[in-house]
Amino acid sequence: MNKAQRDMIFSQATKWIYEAGEQIRQQIHNPLTIDTKSNANDLVTEMDRSTEAFLANNIKSTFTDHFILSEEGYGDQLDSMNGIVWIIDPIDGTMNFVHQKRNFAISIGIFNNGIGEIGLIYNVMEDVLYSAKRGEGAYKNNKKLPQLHRDILFEEAIVSMNHFWLCENRLVDEKWMQKLVKDVRGSRTYGSAALEFAFVAEGIIDSYLTLSLSPWDYAAGMVIISEVGGVTTTIDGDTLDMLSKTSVASGNPLIQEKIIANYIKKARK
Repeated sequence: MNKAQRDMIFSQATKWIYEAGEQIRQQIHNPLTIDTKSNANDLVTEMDRSTEAFLANNIKSTFTDHFILSEEGYGDQLDSMNGIVWIIDPIDGTMNFVHQKRNFAISIGIFNNGIGEIGLIYNVMEDVLYSAKRGEGAYKNNKKLPQLHRDILFEEAIVSMNHFWLCENRLVDEKWMQKLVKDVRGSRTYGSAALEFAFVAEGIIDSYLTLSLSPWDYAAGMVIISEVGGVTTTIDGDTLDMLSKTSVASGNPLIQEKIIANYIKKARK
């Protein structure tokens, strides 16, 4: 993808994500129809579906040869990342959307033959857009984000991870993860993977660990984090498969390396 094509696609995607966010804000206090998917806490609303439909319809009518990988069923059935693929989460943090009316985001990652070209994460209720184009840095609204610190001390790091890491689970010995929480300065959880990736890119948290994410949860974030010198891998440090659900680690390389080597690898079952 050349710069002119990337700029043109970025401009369209930015326009649509702002429009989708405005539609959500206008309807945020309307009565919701709430369904569940994989379990009682895996929520989906008509707003998730209508937002994805809005984005998918615009993409398909404007870029007829592009593909879509998305959460709510408006995308394509893909077995490869060949071509230009838009990876969409219409509302990341649906539980926050339902219960808090804030702390959720629209997430769009755009890949060309498996390479992340564009990342957009829109914090809808705060009207804050985190964005990146490959090789051009990352931005919070119109302000360029600095590169992540290279001299951060591990004991001063803030790690974002949900409480399931600290409970008995199938992936890791929770005692090692409890030790991690004690060894760093603090831990946080925000309830939206997209926002947690954005906060890593902004440098206000230093690492994000999650037990299970789908590509639409991490696609945009990994593009944005890459542009500030961060890394995004599986929790074992391997390259992510953009078509698969997996456990993910992302953050400042210095912190991530120590978390994987000194905690996750020792904790792995």
